[in-house]
Amino acid sequence: MTISIRSSFAFTTQGPIDAMLQFEAADIPEQKLLSCSTDMTDAADCVRIPAQEDIGDRVWVRADGRFEVQHEARVEIQRQIVDLPTLHQLDPHQMPAAPVQYLFDSAFCPADRFQSFVEAQFSGTSGGERIEAIRQWVANRFAYAPGSSDAHTTALDSFVERRGICRDFAHVVISLARASTIPARYVACYGPDVSPQDFHAVAEVFLHDPESESGGTWQLVDATGMARADEIVKIGVGRDAADVSFLTSFGMVELCEKTVEVTRDQT
Repeated sequence: MTISIRSSFAFTTQGPIDAMLQFEAADIPEQKLLSCSTDMTDAADCVRIPAQEDIGDRVWVRADGRFEVQHEARVEIQRQIVDLPTLHQLDPHQMPAAPVQYLFDSAFCPADRFQSFVEAQFSGTSGGERIEAIRQWVANRFAYAPGSSDAHTTALDSFVERRGICRDFAHVVISLARASTIPARYVACYGPDVSPQDFHAVAEVFLHDPESESGGTWQLVDATGMARADEIVKIGVGRDAADVSFLTSFGMVELCEKTVEVTRDQT
């Protein structure tokens, strides 16, 4: 599957500030960049650094006034898709070093608050079977409601409200997975069926895979139902949304414009 992406955004500042941007389709083995271009307003400083887990890049810019970004990419998805319920979870002492950090609470995912709930609600399940049960539980009980949450909404807030956007659905799935002792991380991404079109977010969980050198693999999970694993284009990953926002400013900014267009390439 080949996915075509066009995204753009613009913001203004009232003086010089540092901003960290993360919006480009990542060049990683599971997705091949067939073409990629990025145009940005000239800045006093512009530095690329590897993003978390070396998935994608972060771009530091020194912005002053209006700053515009345009990005286009064509991406061939080469991800191996597995039947999630067939995968087992690893005991913590069996895990490689990298996924362990995704067992812990983070700013928007207070997993320890959900431990008694997951044991009561999903008793008798484990591993991929539990993750699928979590995905279905969130999908069936939460309303997708743009405007119902903001940048400060946590998984606990969304759990109480039973509504949110993709960011909130992902945070709840991540929290319930971590409460089940399954490493889970946040994935910023693009997807062709996201409605309304925007930057998207899903969860990703680490489960046992005997064919992997590390003993496990990361598997994508979207409780909104708007993005399939074989069509998701990753931008980056993190503990939660705070790690992988498309725009993180260290100073006051105003977002002026944002457009995202993602389509299946028919050529």
